[in-house]
Amino acid sequence: MVLRRGLAGIVAAALLGSASVSLLARPASAATAMSSVVCSSPSHPALAVRLTRDIQAARRGRVSTVAVRIDDPGLGLNCWLDSWQHFDSASVVKVTILGALLRKALDQHRHLSRTETARATAMITRSDNGAASALWAELGRNYLQHFLNLAGMRSTRLGPGGYWGLTQITASDQMLLLRLLLNSNAVLNTAARNFALGLMARVIPSQRWGVPAGAPTSLTAHVKNGWLPLATHQWRVHSMGCFTGRGGGYSIVVLTQDDPSMAYGIATIEGIAERINRDLNPGARQVVPQSGISPSWGTPDESIPALR
Repeated sequence: MVLRRGLAGIVAAALLGSASVSLLARPASAATAMSSVVCSSPSHPALAVRLTRDIQAARRGRVSTVAVRIDDPGLGLNCWLDSWQHFDSASVVKVTILGALLRKALDQHRHLSRTETARATAMITRSDNGAASALWAELGRNYLQHFLNLAGMRSTRLGPGGYWGLTQITASDQMLLLRLLLNSNAVLNTAARNFALGLMARVIPSQRWGVPAGAPTSLTAHVKNGWLPLATHQWRVHSMGCFTGRGGGYSIVVLTQDDPSMAYGIATIEGIAERINRDLNPGARQVVPQSGISPSWGTPDESIPALR
């Protein structure tokens, strides 16, 4: 992935003045007492206990601040960890932009234009920032908020002006969005949902890290990731995705901040995701490996803004 193609100035003076933006990582703060993971499954209580234990174990010793949300309707399973905590979205908001674009086309009783299709494809499959900025501007804040209202994403707060990467998101709201893509609903029709899922299944290999770690290769992973370094809370590194090919599918959202490097955040996410996918798919032999990114890769040591 190419960090040098981040939006020029995306996190400039719009945040408390330009002095607040730094790509030099501050030392990681000491880990605070961990919040408790809550997993529930009336039909599979032992699985809920195992997931709770395994997610806690994956977080042990990590300095990352983490929010997790898991939804597996087929198993009647849900997990929550600080799922209402707000994070800067970085590029996971691009799935929201895509949802709003698809809904607007439905409102107007039309297909996406050739330009819209090209921008949506670039925005999701290779996390193109220019395409996201163009769609954000064309949709407008009023319509983007309208889509959030329709989706029930009441805790999501749009970023200021054109700064879509500073949208405030929660793991619970991101799960609502994934549910819209997986299930029949009144917001997005089947064609729109299939289009969005198809793009998320075609994300380029270098950006398919995160929640797919540990998932059986027999499933299709539909994923979108995001990453952003700022002076406060260092790196934000997020991964969200849903998995189809087994029953009605399942979804995982992991949001992080306070990561001393991008690679550290990815390792935190994949350590959690690998245990989740293993527990949800016992006995799977061929699984997606962790990305094995070098710890020094993606550290904020370049004098460029980096937003994906």
